[in-house]
Amino acid sequence: MKRVLLLAMFSCMLTYSLAQNKRTTKGKSFPQFQPVRDNVNRGQLQNIFKQYLEMTPADDLKLMKSEADQLGYVHEKFQQYYKGVKVEGATYTAHSKTGLVKTLTGNFQGIKELDVTPSVSKTTAFSKAVARVGATTYAWESRVKNGFPGYEKPAGELVIVSDEEKNIEPTLAYKFDIYAAEPVYRAYVFIDAKTGSYVKEDQLIHDANVAATANTRYNGSRPITADYTGTNYRLRETAVAGVNGTVETYSLNNGTSYAGATDITSASTSFTSDITANQAHWGAERTFDYYWVTHNRNSYNNAGAPIRSYVHYSTNYANAFWDGSRMTYGDGNATYSPLVSLDICGHEITHGVTQFSANLTYSNQSGALNESFSDIFGECIENHAKGGNDWLMSQDIGTAFRSMSNPNANGDPDTYLGTYWYTGTGDNGGVHTNSGVQNKWFYILTMGEAGTNDIGNTYSVTGIGITDAAKIAYRNLTTYLSASSNYAAARAGAIQAAIDIFGEGKPQVVATTNAWYAVGVGCAYGVSCYCTSAGSSAASEYIKTVNIASFTNTSGAAGYSNFTASTINLTAGASSSVSLIPGFASTARNEYWKIWIDFNKDGDFADAGEQVFAAGLSTTTVAGNLVIPATATGTTRMRISMKYNAQQTACETFSNGEVEDYTVSFAPAGPDGTPPSAPVLSSTGSTQTTISLSWTAATDNVGVVGYDVYVNGVLNGSTTSATTYTINGLTASTAYSIYVQAKDAAGNSTSSNTISVTTRPVTPPVVFGHYFESGWNGWADGGSDCARYTGTRSYEGTYSIQLRDNGGVGSAMTSAAYNVTSYSSLTLDFYFYSFGMENGEDVLVRYFNGSTWSTVATYVAGTHFANNGFYHAVVNLNSVVLPANAQFRIQCDASDNNDLVYIDAVVLTGNSAASLTNTDSQSIELIKQLNTDDDNGEQGITGSGNRAGRMIVYPNPVANTLTIDTDAEINSVRIYSAAGALVKTAVFKNGNILSINVSSLKPGFYIISMQTDDGVINKKFIKK
Repeated sequence: MKRVLLLAMFSCMLTYSLAQNKRTTKGKSFPQFQPVRDNVNRGQLQNIFKQYLEMTPADDLKLMKSEADQLGYVHEKFQQYYKGVKVEGATYTAHSKTGLVKTLTGNFQGIKELDVTPSVSKTTAFSKAVARVGATTYAWESRVKNGFPGYEKPAGELVIVSDEEKNIEPTLAYKFDIYAAEPVYRAYVFIDAKTGSYVKEDQLIHDANVAATANTRYNGSRPITADYTGTNYRLRETAVAGVNGTVETYSLNNGTSYAGATDITSASTSFTSDITANQAHWGAERTFDYYWVTHNRNSYNNAGAPIRSYVHYSTNYANAFWDGSRMTYGDGNATYSPLVSLDICGHEITHGVTQFSANLTYSNQSGALNESFSDIFGECIENHAKGGNDWLMSQDIGTAFRSMSNPNANGDPDTYLGTYWYTGTGDNGGVHTNSGVQNKWFYILTMGEAGTNDIGNTYSVTGIGITDAAKIAYRNLTTYLSASSNYAAARAGAIQAAIDIFGEGKPQVVATTNAWYAVGVGCAYGVSCYCTSAGSSAASEYIKTVNIASFTNTSGAAGYSNFTASTINLTAGASSSVSLIPGFASTARNEYWKIWIDFNKDGDFADAGEQVFAAGLSTTTVAGNLVIPATATGTTRMRISMKYNAQQTACETFSNGEVEDYTVSFAPAGPDGTPPSAPVLSSTGSTQTTISLSWTAATDNVGVVGYDVYVNGVLNGSTTSATTYTINGLTASTAYSIYVQAKDAAGNSTSSNTISVTTRPVTPPVVFGHYFESGWNGWADGGSDCARYTGTRSYEGTYSIQLRDNGGVGSAMTSAAYNVTSYSSLTLDFYFYSFGMENGEDVLVRYFNGSTWSTVATYVAGTHFANNGFYHAVVNLNSVVLPANAQFRIQCDASDNNDLVYIDAVVLTGNSAASLTNTDSQSIELIKQLNTDDDNGEQGITGSGNRAGRMIVYPNPVANTLTIDTDAEINSVRIYSAAGALVKTAVFKNGNILSINVSSLKPGFYIISMQTDDGVINKKFIKK
């Protein structure tokens, strides 16, 4: 085989619509196939993208590759990213010639707002993906790994994925390439990075439909190429003439382990022992030759990848498949011969060509196109190798799976949405069935045909022959289609490919267009196939005057008027005024108005975004604006409809009213000099370190792309669409000047009103507390209820806590204390653990009024708190009349003095800081005492004394790093907020000093808890 290595001829575009040439995602609509009629230089591509695609600051298009073809075109393929995350399959390609951009193809997803921070770990997501597949053996496992060269256990990739045909909106997901060895399976599996749920899968193994096998062979004696090892000959063709590609054929010996595959050998150059392997090898060589000789393509990836074929897969296996890097063939069964016929070989290896060019997703319409291209080139390869073809797929193995000349014969559709069109979820959305539409298109384009299709279109097409038809199909596949292309995109790409190769208006272009019309996709060449719409009685009311921008047309009564000879000139990306005046023969009536524009020029008004105006039930002039997408170009049709007393569709004949059609032409979008409207800003709240903002949404002639938030004249942050924002990291008791700036894609901006917000002041808490246990006598009441135990018991009874200054508290309850009468509000927080408390044992909060104790609040065991539970209560003291020497008591009423009550801490806070001086140092001093009293101070929650181990924490209070010194055997370390919320965990090495970074914690009171084999050790600390 003589081969000359050429440059690759492919680039990709992405399509994300079902049946039309554009996709609407989160409110934005962008054409998939966009001719560029103006002289635009390649150097302006990024500006063109930003303008045409309405890109926001969150969007980015990064160049993936640039390639030239033999027609002089340069194809530059860009990958879309959103907030730095790859948008799966979303590519946009610029096709240029002589330095000028001719066409833009692909899909850009207009994502309004999406959080790209995952909530699920990649490890968890991988487990979910594997569980979804549910295989018994995976290709990364050591026992089979050698049989899967080049494949590694998937690391996973964070992407944004969507699927319109499956109603999947853009979703942050992990993408895993899961390859299962038993049962065989390979697909990209997507797991939601927020919820961990399954999103979708994209199959990578493409089979040749449900087939069977037998023991016959199909093409007699054929020349092949083998290599010589010095002792024997093998079915391997090594690279020749500078071509990197090789063809290799192996036997799996009716097993499924690729690691156990063996060469097919012969003692001479005559291979006779394994005619199944010989057939597969010859088919692979003919496939390689076809793509090289006809399309200058070097192997399936256009980079010389080896074509490896594996025969005798498993037993009774009636299938053949491409798994992303190699071919595998089963031997069939009693009904069907081995699946190694020439068209099957060409079909399966073409899946590799598709994978490395358009990469059509293997589901729904894109999957049907994927299968169809394999059928098309399977027939082309059969024609190339044998000098003719039968238009039947797999006829040699015993029966034909599909007929390209008559798809209906096998239950497949030959017309888009026609007879046998499949709409279910089986077979990945009917990829093998619905492939019949493009199969029939290729047959008609090649051979020619006249007839009437399932939807009543009468057609007559002159065939152009298989050589020219294959050139068009190949260029469409490798240049103009991409992951989720549908039939409408396939039509547009094929017509453009024909124009590229043969020129505008040439017979090949006419035949390509008419062949698509024959299978129900689009209009015939040069013919408008817009649906009819009219008012059947226009005598009473009619469209009198149409005013759009500078265009005016006044006419009389008519059910339908074709004014397409009149052109309305509009500007892409701009807004134009509309005024529509009804005419009445006598009495004025209520009318409903609608306007449609066929932006993608596909002969209908059915696409998302093509209805551009609606106004209803008015007897007088209606007015408004048309907002034209920045992507609109060229000329197309506009339809204006007025219907009496009810809404209408674009394709409706109704009783009273009128319909008019016009031609509309779009000038390129000029510089946008109109700024957005000013948002109105207000503050919704503040703390010591944060300010929350809210503002009204701004409007713009093209669209607002985001908001910038300025604090004291400095940009603090941005949001693309939200109208709320929180400013963090502020200083307490500080005034800040804030405004918001609305901006559009052209860089115009408008500032909101400026507001001044002062953060809340710091109100230092008065912190008291200890563990009330043996050896600690601070602030104990000493009353008869205060039973003291030795060793490991803490007090059960009454404990008093006084408000006092740094001088300390005297022994008497009425000792000098803070004058708390200046406090407008006081809150008492307490925390305790309870052990073995019976129902009826209560915890009471009391205060001393100078002569008696009064109860403020009561908490009942079994009702307000559970045994062995951490509890937090807030006691509001606003209604308490506090004396000058206020004293509070935590009192535990117990029926069994052997019960253990664990009082953790008491925090007293107030709104007025005037009389609270040195409270921070006072609190710090107290906790220092508690933390240094290791032998007789705080103990484990279990009440086991020192059995749980020793723990010292320092410095306390702490700014950044908290150090723990302990000799305990630690299982876990956790930090809780004063409210009991877990805020941090740490890994601990037993017997060593542990340092924990607490710089991210907010200032306040915390509890650090260490779980040991013998119990829990708790300490308090303050974060500065």
